[in-house]
Order: sequence, then C-alpha cells, then structure tokens
Amino acid sequence: MSSLNHPGLSGNAADVLSDTTAGGISYFTIIPAAVFLLSEPYKGSWFVRFNAWQSIFLFAVWLVVDFFVSILQILAPGAVFLTLSPVQLAVLVFLAFWLVALVSAFNGKRYKLPMIGKWAEKQARG
Repeated sequence: MSSLNHPGLSGNAADVLSDTTAGGISYFTIIPAAVFLLSEPYKGSWFVRFNAWQSIFLFAVWLVVDFFVSILQILAPGAVFLTLSPVQLAVLVFLAFWLVALVSAFNGKRYKLPMIGKWAEKQARG
C-alpha cells in the first residue's frame, strides 16, 4: 500500500503556519479558533491564543445580539421596520470590528476590540 505524500501531514516544522497567519485564520469562523487553541504549537503562542479567544468572544457577542433582535422581531412584528436600521447598523459595526481584527492579525499587530479584547487578554494569559 503506498502512502500519499502530503506536505501538511509530514509533521515537519516547515509545515507549521506562522503566528500571524494562524491568528488571522482564527477570525474566519469559530472552528479554526478552537482548533488553534487546542493544537500544538499554536496553543503555546500568546498571539494566536489572543486572536482565537477574541474571535470566539466576537462570535458569541454577535449571537447574543442577533438572538435579542430576533426575539424583538417575533414579539413585535410591526417593529421590524423600527429594528431594521439598528440591525443593519449592528451588522456593519460587527463587520468593521471583524475586518480590523482580521487584517491586524494577518499583519502581526494586536488589535484589542473594545471590552472583548480585555476578555481575550485574560484568557490568553490563563
């Protein structure tokens, strides 16, 4: 039986992503963030842990905001027109925060989101 020669499966140090790449990828979804928090050598990097935790917290805050806006729209269907602008504003704010954090991580800079950044710092240290 022949084995496939896949560069990502060889276990060489050269196959490891840089901290900036791993930190940036953490923002794509919650899955890579969780993977980086649990796998070597990324869980040993403060930069990667910080960005992974910040990504997870940003996603969690977005879920909470989305949940409450959805409840408001269910309880007061006529308020859809009243909540449409705030919903769009919330989406733009979250998108802006996400993009700034993503670009900063890929550039090797630590951008601390308001409030969420403090939580991420505490978790990254811990």
